[in-house]
Amino acid sequence: MRKIVCGMALLCSLGLASVAQEKPTFSPVTKSFVSVDAPLVALTHVRVIDGTGSPATTDQTVVIENGVIRSIGAAGSISIPPGARVLDLSGRSIIPGLVGMHDHLFYPTASGQGPMEGAPALYGEMGFSFPRLYLAGGVTSIRTTGSLEPYTDLAIKKLIDSGSMPGPKMHITGPYLEGVGSYTPQLHELSGPDDAVRLVNYWIDEGVTSFKAYMHISRAELSAAIKAAHARGIKVTGHLCSVGFSEAAELGIDDLEHGLVVDQEFNPNKQPDVCPPNPDDHPILEKLAVESEAVQAVIRKLVQHHVAVTSTLVIFETFVANRPPLQQRVLLAMSMPSRADYLAVRTKIAESKGPGGELLKKEMQFEHDFVKAGGLLLSGEDPTGYGGVLAGFGDQRQVELLVEAGFTPLEAIHIATQNGAEFLGEGDRLGTLNVGKAADLVVIKGDPSEKIEDIENVELVFKDGIGYDSNKLIISVQGAVGFH
Repeated sequence: MRKIVCGMALLCSLGLASVAQEKPTFSPVTKSFVSVDAPLVALTHVRVIDGTGSPATTDQTVVIENGVIRSIGAAGSISIPPGARVLDLSGRSIIPGLVGMHDHLFYPTASGQGPMEGAPALYGEMGFSFPRLYLAGGVTSIRTTGSLEPYTDLAIKKLIDSGSMPGPKMHITGPYLEGVGSYTPQLHELSGPDDAVRLVNYWIDEGVTSFKAYMHISRAELSAAIKAAHARGIKVTGHLCSVGFSEAAELGIDDLEHGLVVDQEFNPNKQPDVCPPNPDDHPILEKLAVESEAVQAVIRKLVQHHVAVTSTLVIFETFVANRPPLQQRVLLAMSMPSRADYLAVRTKIAESKGPGGELLKKEMQFEHDFVKAGGLLLSGEDPTGYGGVLAGFGDQRQVELLVEAGFTPLEAIHIATQNGAEFLGEGDRLGTLNVGKAADLVVIKGDPSEKIEDIENVELVFKDGIGYDSNKLIISVQGAVGFH
């Protein structure tokens, strides 16, 4: 990694001060997970993976002062300030904190008997377990990307920011912008464009910083929402069905969730402003070649209109037989009813011969082609589906799947860190390991630049220079996911 040297002490001090924030007063609960809390910290003999995609550099020293990266350089070239807390990180790597761009706080409500036929889909707020798991997994910033309980999400953000509870930095997305036909009664259904504008303005006033359009929104409603949000400097993303990707790009949407697998514009039975019945049934997509001119034209349009795509390969993987690998840490975090539901559905998928594997491959190819064409790919996890994706663990698995999709480990880490920070408008202070940026970084045993699976070996997570014990956070929520 290129060394960054402050040649003018005054400019350096001003740069550090511009990022440093007043340290919150930690509650006893938050303190119980903190293992490093000092105004000066020196990380020595560590491998630095800076998030830019540049090659890793070994045997580095990183000095953190008041929550900000003060210096980075080869061991011996950086002076360690007197009184600094020194951590010898031989055999460890550091990466920027992950920026989760599809990281909800809700999760499927468990029955203990598997999803009940004919019952509405319902989701519970994991306000206790998920903030801890995100932070434990190295996710220091999240965008909620659709909220079922926006007031709860906003309140949790305040609790985290004040130090009352542990968790990541949160960018709160407003309630879903959904049209008539929602599959869950937990969503408000828009009555038209005026209602969309009203909703957008109301929730911006309440403090949300983005919006997500959903499957049954009409083009008129989506257009009105985008214009209202953009007028106030807020971005709009979408998990769309009634509106195709090409239409959404022309309307000015900023981001699209999930990628090709949810885009219905190739369905010959698609009607304007209507989400086709059974949108998860993909006979058309199964036959569609990603390298075809039709798909490549959509990619070019998205790039031309500067529309980002959020990759959520991790949730598509759960619909592939015997994937992902069963991990004890995931099962232990689940409540018993949630574990029973998850394993029951996983078994059914393993017994079926559905197209999940082929669809996952197509989505991987689409995302790789999108980036090759100049598109901005973001990374998220989406802990919905049938409960197979958990906060934090899912973000790590998502990075591994980006490598399976054809990206190098360094490219995958870049997608999951710098790209998200840049999209959120936080690139000047987050997303890469550079002098003057906030000390949001993850200490990993091993070398994820060579073996991406090492990204699961998180030991410490620094947020604004405070080091949290990953294992303690994980242990604290065992049996909680699905309850709270």
